Amino acid sequence: MSIPRRSPVAWWHDPWRPPRVLIAVTIGYLLWSLLPVLVAALFSFNAGRSRTVWQGFSLRWYWGDQTLSVWHDATLHNALLQTLKLGLLTTLITVPLGVLFALGIDRWRGRLPAGANFLMLLAFVLPEVLLAVSLLFVITTVALPIGLGTTAQVIGLVTFQISYPAVLVRARLATIGPQYEEAAMDLGASPLGALRRVVMPMLMPAIFASTVLVFADVIDDFVMVRYLSGGASSEPVSVKIYNTARGAPTPALNALATLLLFTALAAVTIGYLVFRRMTRNDGTTADRGIGAFAGEL
Repeated sequence: MSIPRRSPVAWWHDPWRPPRVLIAVTIGYLLWSLLPVLVAALFSFNAGRSRTVWQGFSLRWYWGDQTLSVWHDATLHNALLQTLKLGLLTTLITVPLGVLFALGIDRWRGRLPAGANFLMLLAFVLPEVLLAVSLLFVITTVALPIGLGTTAQVIGLVTFQISYPAVLVRARLATIGPQYEEAAMDLGASPLGALRRVVMPMLMPAIFASTVLVFADVIDDFVMVRYLSGGASSEPVSVKIYNTARGAPTPALNALATLLLFTALAAVTIGYLVFRRMTRNDGTTADRGIGAFAGEL
């Protein structure tokens, strides 16, 4: 039996709907957050050099301009490639480490794992600028075989991002419980075999979600990569925009930021759709939507 759809007026007068003030705050926050981004993306299609006065629609700053467009400017190319490089390297390192950390903390009891769990959660809530300054101090004052640049940026990003896959995988482990692994071992599987054949396939949605979220977060990062940057060759898009915006920027910067924005949105959207497909028969995530994708218990 289908439920009749209510009109907006009937929904507005429903006493059981969310309070009006919460709806107003939510809409106001979304407008405040998204309108500047939409305006910046709009001016990336401006025909003129102005970033405040609309002079007509054009793709000049994407590839039309033979010198200053994203397609033809080598410095913008380097920034975009550096951003994607950092995203891929950090994701490939962070996600396996986070999964192993979550499995170890979930099975290991005692004060030592409790302390490790606390440090992981501390890194999760620690201000990024504090962690970035600390790593900058260590790299520049201690005799280490690494210097500022891509390697230092990857180390800093891995340190900051490892809590994301750890939290997501631990949430998934808490959801599925230990009964499947115990049943597999009752049927003769070794602990490693049960982990590989039973637990890991059930963790794949959380692993995939953490991969998408880490990648999307890394390519938007500014604080960590700014402090650990070693020069123009290791400047990602966020740092390039910051350094150039204080001069006389053209809408090519808007175009570069728009490309990065759509890359992050595409990664999260495709990741969420694939996650929904992977968990379409999973009763523990069917009714939680985006909350399950983000690791919400």
